[in-house]
Amino acid sequence: MFESAEIGHKVSKADYRKEEPVLRAALLEAQYRLLEHAGFPVVVLVNGVDGAGKGETVNLLNEWMDPRHVRTEAFGARLPEESDRPEMWRFWQVLPPKGHIGILFGSWYTDPILGRVMRHTKRAGFQHRLERIRHFERMLVAEGALVLKFWFHLSHKAQAKRLEKLSKDPRQSWRVTPDDWRRYRHYDEFVPVCEAALRETSTGEAPWHVIDGSDPQYRALAAGRILLDGLTRRLDGPPPALSPAAPPPVPDIDGRDVLNTLDYSRKLGRETYERRLEKLQMRLNGLTRDPRMRTRSLVVVFEGMDAAGKGSTIRRITQAMDARFYRVVPVAAPTDEERAQPDLWRFWRHVPRHGRSVIFDRSWYGRVLVERVEGFCAESDWMRAYREINDFEEQLVEGGAIVVKFWLAVTPDEQLRRFREREATPHKQFKITPDDWRNREKWPLYERAVADLVARTSTDVARWEVIPAEDKLFGRVEVMRRLVDAVERALDGQAAGAR
Repeated sequence: MFESAEIGHKVSKADYRKEEPVLRAALLEAQYRLLEHAGFPVVVLVNGVDGAGKGETVNLLNEWMDPRHVRTEAFGARLPEESDRPEMWRFWQVLPPKGHIGILFGSWYTDPILGRVMRHTKRAGFQHRLERIRHFERMLVAEGALVLKFWFHLSHKAQAKRLEKLSKDPRQSWRVTPDDWRRYRHYDEFVPVCEAALRETSTGEAPWHVIDGSDPQYRALAAGRILLDGLTRRLDGPPPALSPAAPPPVPDIDGRDVLNTLDYSRKLGRETYERRLEKLQMRLNGLTRDPRMRTRSLVVVFEGMDAAGKGSTIRRITQAMDARFYRVVPVAAPTDEERAQPDLWRFWRHVPRHGRSVIFDRSWYGRVLVERVEGFCAESDWMRAYREINDFEEQLVEGGAIVVKFWLAVTPDEQLRRFREREATPHKQFKITPDDWRNREKWPLYERAVADLVARTSTDVARWEVIPAEDKLFGRVEVMRRLVDAVERALDGQAAGAR
C-alpha cells in the first residue's frame, strides 16, 4: 500500500514558489466559504511515519489558512483525566463545529497501531478497534462532516536519513525524541500493522491519502491540494452517499409490547415505602463510597412518558449520594452549539470520570423517540442511531462505567390524572406545557418507538429496566432496588475478576 509513496516524489523549489501562493489563496477562499456556509465541519487527521513532515505540514496549513477558525490538537499518551474515561472521549471533546476545520495531529489511529505493534493488543482486539473507528467515521460523515485522512510516509532508509538530519540540526533536534528512535527500530513491524489499519479503514466516505514525506515541497502541495479539492467538492456538491439504513422495525402482529403487557397494579403503602426506601438509600450510599468505585463510574439514564415520575425518583436517588461526586443532567432541545456537532457530542461531554456519577433526566434516546415521532430527523438518521447508541454505551462500560437505564411507564389514564393534578396545583403548573398535551395525542406512536428502542438497545452491557410507575411509591422503590442491585453486581463481578 505504501509502494507509491517510496518512489521519491519531488517538486522543484521553482515550481513550489510558483504554485504555493495560488494554492494558499484558493485554500483561504474555500475556508471563508466554509465559514459563511457553516453547513458542515472538516476533520483532518494527520498520521504517519516519524520524521515524515507531519508537524511541518500542520504548521503550514495553519499558516496558509485563517488560524482563528482552525482548531489544531496534538495527542500523546492519555492524561489521568482521559484515562478515567472511554478511549474516544478525548477526541469527542475537540471535534470542530460546523463551519470550522479541526486538525488532529495524531488521532484515534495512534493507540490501536502502537498497541498492536508492541503486542499489547491481540489481533482480534485490533480488528475490533478498527471496526469501531469505521463506525465512528461513518457517523461523522452521516452527521455532515468532511473527513480527510493524511498518512505521511517514508521508507525505512529515508526515515533514518531524515531523523539523523534533524538530530544534527541544533534548530531541529528537539523534533526527534527517544520514542522516535525506538519506533524506528520497530519499523519493519510497524509497516504491516499500519498497512492493515489503512486498508481496513480506507472507506468511500473517509478514504486515506498516502503522501510521500521525503520532499517538503511535494508533501506541502500534495496535502494542500487534497484539502482544497475536498473542500471545494463538498461546497459545490452534495455530501457523499451512504449505504441505505435498514428498514424500520415491524411491530409484533399480536399488538403486545413491553409497555402494554406490564403489571400496573403493583402498589406500596406509605409505611412500607418509607422503610424500604431508607434501607435502599443506605445501601446506595455505601456503594457509592465503596473503594472499588475509585476505578468505576456510574451512569444512570431516566426516560419515560411525561409525568411518569422521573424527577421525583431522581431526587430520592440523590438524597443518598454525596453532592460532591454526582451531577444531574437535564436534557432539553439541543442548543445552537449542540446542533453544530454530532448528536451524541452533548452527551460525551458529560461522561463522568472514575469515582463520579451522572444522572441523565432524558438522554441520547431523544433521536429514536421525540425526533423519530415528531419527524425532526430523517428515517435514516434515527435508524442508524440504534447502533450508534449501543456503541456509545459499550464504550462507556469498557471505560469503567456502570450503566443503568430506566424507562418509567404509566398508563394513559394515569398520565391524564397527573396532568390535571399539575394544572390544579400552583407549584406544579410549570411542569405541564402545551407540548405535553400534544405528545399525549401521539401515544400509540411513542409506544411503538419505546418498544423498538427496548428491543434494539437493551444489551448485555446496558439493559433496560422497564418499571411500572402507576403507583409512584412502588416505582421509586423498584428503581432504587434495581439500581442498587446493578451496582452491587458490577462491583462484585469486578472483585471476582480481580481474583
